[in-house]
Amino acid sequence: MSDTFEGHIEDTRLSDALSERYLAYALSTIMSRSLPDVRDGLKPVHRRLVFAMHQLRLDPTSGFKKCARVVGDVIGKYHPHGDASVYEALVRLAQDFAVRFPLVEGQGNFGSVDGDNAAAMRYTEARLTRVAQALLEGIADDAVDFRATYDGEDSEPVVLPAAFPNLLANGAAGIAVGMATSIPPHNAGEICAAAGFLIRKPEATVAELLRYMPGPDFPTGGIIVEEPDAILKAYETGRGGFRIRARWEVDQGRFGTWNIVVTEIPYQVQKSRLIEQIADLLIQKKLPLLADIRDESTSDIRLVLEPKSRGVEPEVLMETLFRATQLESRFSLNMNVIGPDRAPGVLDLRQVLQAWLDHRHEVLERRSTHRLAAVERRLEILEGFLAVYLNLDEVIRIIREEDDAKASLMQTFSLTDIQAEAVLNMRLRSLRKLEEIEIRKEHDKLTTERDDLRALLGDEKLRWSHIASEVKTIGKTFGAGPLGERRSTLGTAPQKIDISAATLVEREPLTMILSQKGWVRAVRGHGIDGAAQKFKEGDELRLALPCQSTDRLGFFATDGRAFTVSVADLPRGRGDGQPLRLLMDLSNDEDILAVFVLGAEEKWLVASSAGRGMIVADADFSAEKRGGRQILNLKGDESARLCVPADGDHVAVLGGDKRLLVFPADQVPVMTRGLGVALQKYQDTGPGLKQAVVFSASKGLLWPGTVRVRAFDDLKPWLGKRGASGKTAPPWALRKT
Repeated sequence: MSDTFEGHIEDTRLSDALSERYLAYALSTIMSRSLPDVRDGLKPVHRRLVFAMHQLRLDPTSGFKKCARVVGDVIGKYHPHGDASVYEALVRLAQDFAVRFPLVEGQGNFGSVDGDNAAAMRYTEARLTRVAQALLEGIADDAVDFRATYDGEDSEPVVLPAAFPNLLANGAAGIAVGMATSIPPHNAGEICAAAGFLIRKPEATVAELLRYMPGPDFPTGGIIVEEPDAILKAYETGRGGFRIRARWEVDQGRFGTWNIVVTEIPYQVQKSRLIEQIADLLIQKKLPLLADIRDESTSDIRLVLEPKSRGVEPEVLMETLFRATQLESRFSLNMNVIGPDRAPGVLDLRQVLQAWLDHRHEVLERRSTHRLAAVERRLEILEGFLAVYLNLDEVIRIIREEDDAKASLMQTFSLTDIQAEAVLNMRLRSLRKLEEIEIRKEHDKLTTERDDLRALLGDEKLRWSHIASEVKTIGKTFGAGPLGERRSTLGTAPQKIDISAATLVEREPLTMILSQKGWVRAVRGHGIDGAAQKFKEGDELRLALPCQSTDRLGFFATDGRAFTVSVADLPRGRGDGQPLRLLMDLSNDEDILAVFVLGAEEKWLVASSAGRGMIVADADFSAEKRGGRQILNLKGDESARLCVPADGDHVAVLGGDKRLLVFPADQVPVMTRGLGVALQKYQDTGPGLKQAVVFSASKGLLWPGTVRVRAFDDLKPWLGKRGASGKTAPPWALRKT
């Protein structure tokens, strides 16, 4: 063979060689490392760990063995990878804060929720738990297929029998090549209840199943705050996520003082890093309502949060922490698993449950078939015993005198080869009368069991009834007591809390002063005479806007962008303030068209110089970034021309061609952003939009620059449809504003 291929060189394109090898690597990562099997919920390393510990007889009732012994057996017999990675997998299976139902019971230091590492494997000991024992139940009864190990010297199970719904109960996480999985843990009792319902009603929907298992159940507890519709969609598609918040309570002190005590933190959040994060934010003064944080945890979590002022509402303080820290986190759902056909795919909740139940059905059939064969073999032997017990003297004579005792026994008593062999191997003390009675009892018992097994294998409905009983038992066993009680609370989606009022200790009236050259500042009080304020040489008042220290201001610029600035961020004092462009990324070529207090109006009409406009809700002007938010899209040399309150049922538009148009406001769409629609038609070379006002027909029109309110009947000559040219404007509409 070596002579045939010696010196053989085969030309291959580099891209083909790379793609072939990378594909092999990707498939190996997906199938043999990162994704769990939908039937037992285990990755290969976890399955090999559990099986190796079973081979070492580390059952829940046995003693512990060193983890180094377990890891050595795993990497030596089944899993030829690094000992560190195998030990990390073993440690995680034993951490009750990492897995909802631990498969390994550890003795020694197995790490903590603070993120501390476990002790070295030579110091720690382990054995299997009852949950792992349930996963292995029936593995010696031909319940699953076995395959050769990597070196061909031994065999290992392809999948475990999995009497316990491990995939959903303990969840899984992994990153493969081009795909990943993320499955949160759930409550075993609820899973079994849902599975039982699915057996009774195979066409059940995901919504019906969620009545039995409404959501995840994390080992560290916490409160799941997610919309029911979002949870349903996540389980129907196999993709989504869940928001988890820390559980907290108010600890009342003396003289009206109080502290917040956090007793549970979100899943997979390290307590030490959480405290460091909050401490860093305190140093950076980004948590203005929090004075201090203390860790008073022992075996249970207890974080004490001290407010700066007892006048702050606890809910407001916690809302600021939820927004800025890991006291609120998100766990994604991506039920990407390896199915029974050994192909990876994203399954919904019903498919995952059905795959587990189908696996249990197959295990039941295989175990029953295996047991039936064993019972029939034993019955065959017992029937041979009973046949010879009728004439023991003849049996003894044949054994003593005949040259071929086996053939003579088979001929004399019509025995099979197996029966004759069993009679010849019978011990002399088995010839007692008492032994014959025991054999008859065993024969009757096994005959009954054989009939039951044949009935079970012949009736699919009976098999599903048997599985339903097993699932119910598993649910009672692991769904009750301290281990099975639900830890995570399913709360309602949190109400939006305005925390702007909490960013300052005191709410006070202020007036925002904006100069013509773009300098801005805030002075205390309302009713301020803006013209009496001091400005830089050559500068003067542009706008004086009354507001509160807790308000947020909206700025609309000529480039169609909206900016948001907190009043608390405006400079105070008697100075000139600071340039507005330092508070937002506004270019020198653009200017501010409108300034208003967010929340003061419900809707605004924005329009461009080309006469296109739309109505925008007040909330859509909010922009958290310095770069602002693009509201009105513009073309070519166009610019935003106006932003006025949209409080009314009609719109009056004046063009630069001195034409006025009035039309119903419901003809202007409400949009979050866009080009808008044509408000008025102009000539191609026309000067475009000049002014627009939204008014109520019942109250009349107060045109900018005038003092008289025009009745709606007086405006009917200019009434038309949106997008029309309009008619020549009256003199009062042409006055300079």
